Amino acid sequence: MINPKTPVLVGSGQITQKIENFEDAKNPIEIMHEASLLAIQDTGIEDLQNYIDSVVTVRFIFDSGAGARPPFSIFKNPPKSLANKLGINDAETFYGPTGGNTPQFLLNIFAERISHGQSEVVLLSGSECFSTMRKASKNGKKTGWGDNIVGNRIDLGYEKPGGTDNEIKHGIAFPVNVYPLFETAIRARMGNSIEKHQNYLGELFSPFTKIAKDHPNAWFPTERSASEISNVTETNRYIGYPYTKFMNAIMEVDQSATLIMMSEEKANQFKIPKEKRIYLHGCADINEVWNVTERPDLHSSKAIKLMGEKAFSMSKWNIDEIDFIDLYSCFPSMVELGREALGIGLNDKRNLTVTGGLPYFGGAGNNYVTHSIATIMDKLRENQGSKGLCTSNGWFATKHGIGLYSSEPFEGEWKRENPDSYQKYIDDLPKPIVEENPVGDAKIETYTVANGKDGPQMGIIIGRLIKNNNRFIAITKNESDLDKLMTEECLNRDCSVKQFDDGYSIVSIN
Repeated sequence: MINPKTPVLVGSGQITQKIENFEDAKNPIEIMHEASLLAIQDTGIEDLQNYIDSVVTVRFIFDSGAGARPPFSIFKNPPKSLANKLGINDAETFYGPTGGNTPQFLLNIFAERISHGQSEVVLLSGSECFSTMRKASKNGKKTGWGDNIVGNRIDLGYEKPGGTDNEIKHGIAFPVNVYPLFETAIRARMGNSIEKHQNYLGELFSPFTKIAKDHPNAWFPTERSASEISNVTETNRYIGYPYTKFMNAIMEVDQSATLIMMSEEKANQFKIPKEKRIYLHGCADINEVWNVTERPDLHSSKAIKLMGEKAFSMSKWNIDEIDFIDLYSCFPSMVELGREALGIGLNDKRNLTVTGGLPYFGGAGNNYVTHSIATIMDKLRENQGSKGLCTSNGWFATKHGIGLYSSEPFEGEWKRENPDSYQKYIDDLPKPIVEENPVGDAKIETYTVANGKDGPQMGIIIGRLIKNNNRFIAITKNESDLDKLMTEECLNRDCSVKQFDDGYSIVSIN
């Protein structure tokens, strides 16, 4: 028996804008408008705008507060701007928080609102025009985008820095510096040599490019071999060692996606065909131990594991039943953390993406997962009775969300477990003591080297002090150390750490 308040996805639309002349490009609200019109058209309900009671948008990357904002006008109330453009009157408007987990987070919240009768018809949309913005910036121009539309807007979630001041000072400020630290720790767990692991990374991501090649909205629809991805060349330099350029999410895209969700009761009222309805059978949201240096280990995710357990318990499924998978893929380590935590084996033959992933489909800022959910919807509609899984991630493998989907109806009472009830388990995990002014002999726990266009710039080391096993983070810019980090095995290697007058912890590698 299907409860009339059961949430169901009934429409989706995706847009990719590739325009060389930035002056001809549509702005983020305009491409959200286009994607939303496609989603409304997908429902088959011509006057759906008259029934939408909640307009929800994913936070733009330029509103996300990590670092300096680019020189562009800012939209004052994006969900209200979108609602006005769509001719939606009297709807409540909501704006999501920072993080690539946001689309699933918002979907989970509004599925719950629908199940409680607080919303009936929800439009959830997001977009990024980072490609156009970068082109304008490189030309010293302003886009002229933005508006002063105001009105009541409810901000969901919360804004919080991705790390401590000490972490940020020592390089944990940008994802390209942090996810390689996880990768080196994963290599240690797997027991791989440097060369073997580099080849493995190419083999992991090569199938993603094949999926991207066939996706109509992919930014880079180019199939690449494992060696093309893993080998360093003039066009595929190291970014954060051991990651080459082709292993990094690409945010310089113009993409938008929209989802429409309503109650089963409304779907019946609108006579939406059964084969177009996609149900959220399981969901969960969780945060990892927030600060990277305080995590019990750097090669696994207890948060993703617990989140998966909660979602599968809600759905009464298991991982082997899933037909279509999209693991968040900003970098290889994120895929590996998700795969290991959810029990997907190394030799599993299923594809780990439906879009091609953030380095190849496009890493549309906070909004990538709206695209992955829309694509999962397409797959499930084409394969009636099949099951799909999407994971999402924000900051530094910090904020996580999961959704389990199927065209098969969810029967019984749809009930989302309050994330606070299981977040406490993660928050209470034993944490290593982190010394912010470390001095003495130490061992390297994991490491990376931040590279610029001219080569290695800075090594980032997380290690343990010999005297007390306390953890620390430190940097080195010494050329000899950088060379060792990029050419020799430095896991568990002896080093020493000291303090400089400018407040930095500096490592010397033995």
